[in-house]
Amino acid sequence: MLRRLHPDQPDSFAFTPENQAWAEGQITKYPEGRQASAIIPLLWRAQEQEGWLSKPAIEHVSDMLGLSYIRGLEVATFYFMFQLQPVGAIAHIQVCGTTSCMICGAEDLVAVCQEKIAREPHQLSEDGNFSWEEVECLGSCSNAPMAQIGKDYYEDLTAARMGEIIDELAAGKVPVPGPQNGRYAAEPLKGLTSLTEYDSGRTQYNASVQLAVDLGDTIKRIDGTEVPLTTPWQGANENAAPKPRAKPQGAPAQAEPDAPVKGVQPGLLKAARSGGGDDLKRIKGVGPKLESMLNDIGIFHFDQIASWTKEEVAWADESFVGFKGRVSRDDWVAQAKLLAEGKETEFSQRAEKDGIYKK
Repeated sequence: MLRRLHPDQPDSFAFTPENQAWAEGQITKYPEGRQASAIIPLLWRAQEQEGWLSKPAIEHVSDMLGLSYIRGLEVATFYFMFQLQPVGAIAHIQVCGTTSCMICGAEDLVAVCQEKIAREPHQLSEDGNFSWEEVECLGSCSNAPMAQIGKDYYEDLTAARMGEIIDELAAGKVPVPGPQNGRYAAEPLKGLTSLTEYDSGRTQYNASVQLAVDLGDTIKRIDGTEVPLTTPWQGANENAAPKPRAKPQGAPAQAEPDAPVKGVQPGLLKAARSGGGDDLKRIKGVGPKLESMLNDIGIFHFDQIASWTKEEVAWADESFVGFKGRVSRDDWVAQAKLLAEGKETEFSQRAEKDGIYKK
């Protein structure tokens, strides 16, 4: 397919301050002289910001990386993940049209898009809110037919459900992604035939859908404000954003690594206090195996973990074989403080609701 730049182009492009800092952080992943390797993530971030890749955006990224414009254009026009024309303000729908989906009704999904959005692919709807295209295999053949909308897959679709999803999006709702016929993931339509012992302990939705539901918005584009920028490859504190670096000129500036925190063993108990130990599985990152390990070394209560210092967290991060770094990564101390006060965390509420961890 011939891929051309859109005839109507904006006058200029600039990253938002958050995305500029993120882009400069990505460049530091690569050694001097190899900054061009960052072109795909930077072009993708530009597309996330604007919805599509304009000529000024491609040139801006090329300038950041010291590339001639033709090199940036080569990458942008080669990969179909890059949209070279404006897309719908609410959603751009990508309908899989490869063998499994085509056999199972992809043409019916395309017909719905043509009726509700626009006759031709990449054509904006009259209100500018939607666009669509047919794409090659998205790898969810067992849940055919399917479409990708924003970050997530909508699977086991029918023409009627496709129409409902578009209507829900137009009304400001965010339909739950994943299988649309009641399936949990990609198990047989009539239910599990093996591994049935794991059926009772699973979350409400399969892992990718559960994450999408927890985020609450699967079609919102990344804008750089979601999480703090981290560049751990520079030796910076992983929980703090490094200072944005200037355009690459000469050797990239490297942050001085933080001095490692020396671990100190926290206070331990020989047994749980009267009344028994707390259900430590209510802490995100603690499963049955890790709870057993904690109990074995003398940790039974939320308030024990809640009182840990940085040195004690460092000890814990290094002490649990197979779970290194989990204590600080999941911020056990902050979770334990809430739980020790009788409050709930988002995870403990969900775990209780879905019956994920029960003694």
